[in-house]
Amino acid sequence: MIKRRLMGAALATTALVGSLSAEVPKVATDIAPVQSLVAMVMGELGNPDVVVRPGASPHGYAMRPSEARALNDADLVFWVAHGLTPWLEGPIETLAGDAHVIELATVDGVTVLENRETPVFAKAEDHDHDHEGEHDDHAGHDHGHEEHVEDAHDHGHDHGHDHDHRAFDPHLWLDPMNATVWLGAIADELAEHDPDNADTYRANAEDATAQITALIDKTQADLAPYRDVNFIVYHDAYQYFETRFGLRATGAIAFSDATDPGPARIAAIREAVQDNKVSCVFAEPQFQTNRVNTVFEGSGARTAVIDPLARSHEPGPTLYLNLIEDLSRTMIECLSGSDG
Repeated sequence: MIKRRLMGAALATTALVGSLSAEVPKVATDIAPVQSLVAMVMGELGNPDVVVRPGASPHGYAMRPSEARALNDADLVFWVAHGLTPWLEGPIETLAGDAHVIELATVDGVTVLENRETPVFAKAEDHDHDHEGEHDDHAGHDHGHEEHVEDAHDHGHDHGHDHDHRAFDPHLWLDPMNATVWLGAIADELAEHDPDNADTYRANAEDATAQITALIDKTQADLAPYRDVNFIVYHDAYQYFETRFGLRATGAIAFSDATDPGPARIAAIREAVQDNKVSCVFAEPQFQTNRVNTVFEGSGARTAVIDPLARSHEPGPTLYLNLIEDLSRTMIECLSGSDG
């Protein structure tokens, strides 16, 4: 069983200072966006490793020897959630058994949304553009709803994975407000393991938070004209981005876990394209673009490629900011009908 560190109020009371090494911890992360956030906090003190190489799908992956070594050498492991990389739990347990493992979905204060189970999402007439209202508890799983993190995770991470990991959408990093919460948690964890550099970690986290907060404000303004424009995504990975910025996806070809869609799901999406006058479909480089072209052939819908992992950017501290900027820019180009 993974030795998890539940982040939040308990962190401040953890009495580990006497046993901590003053050396900069070796850190492993699951995906490039998380690696980028950790790199922001570590700054020049260290370079965190990433297990899932850029461009690969985290939902199913075979590690390289160098990535296994990164886990084996790690003092700290940051990963999003079992629901994103269920295959990774075993390697963490066997290779990183002595590391402190932080499942970022359990950090206090993060927004957690339910998975959307249907291919076509329900219309939300009172769509909350400011992300401050409550979601309709009677809307089912179509739009998902925000849960307090303890409820979403059944209060029991040290008791194994007996809760339903499919119940919540694991693409939490695509809400940049979640990223700001994680920056503080990452800084606290690094500071606890490396108290000599605690001030640097926390100062770096504050600087990174300011950058992401400014980007949130800019993205809100840039996307505001497109809040009522219908679009389809290939892989249901973007509801955190949609919800944060008030966008309205009509549906997704594939489930949140990227499993292949069946004929009925594809038929429902094709019908939704016609019924909702969908003019834009977003494919992904990790999956088969040809399937998107086949599904929407003859519909007149524009196709653009978006990437939740920012594969076109080098891993490092700027990748996360580039990811959010790329998503916003590409969506605007497609939704506006611009050729960029």
